[in-house]
Amino acid sequence: MRLSVDAWNPDRAAGLIGEHAGRPGALLPVLHALQEAFGFVPEAAVPMVAAALNLSRADVHGVISFYHDFRREPPGRHVIKLCRAESCQAMGSDALAAHAEARCAVGLGGTTADGRITLEPIYCLGLCACSPSVMIDGRVVGRLTPQRLDALMDALA
Repeated sequence: MRLSVDAWNPDRAAGLIGEHAGRPGALLPVLHALQEAFGFVPEAAVPMVAAALNLSRADVHGVISFYHDFRREPPGRHVIKLCRAESCQAMGSDALAAHAEARCAVGLGGTTADGRITLEPIYCLGLCACSPSVMIDGRVVGRLTPQRLDALMDALA
């Protein structure tokens, strides 16, 4: 089951930013804290982070856009991260990803129209011996087939 996240709240964001602002290298911990709280890094938080850390908005945007794990939009109720690394590719992750995209009617990086599932690429889950693998709401599952993935998705209902 997916962890619940808070609705956007500027006061909560300011508190999270303030908790990390005095530390060296605070940008990544701040962005992680915001995403953990809200499920994504809201656009409205960018100028707050920039001001608190004495950075430009472009610096903050650059980090958010560079790291694949940061989201700019709220995710679906469930997040499925499909491994795209070499070992998983060699074991059929391309076909598995195509199957998931067809089933959900969205591409990787998209969220289903009903807001139920977000599909995301990830570039190694460290489960190479059990390829192909996915992470569903933080739980890693290996040795997947399209049928096993269907069963896992059905259980998310």
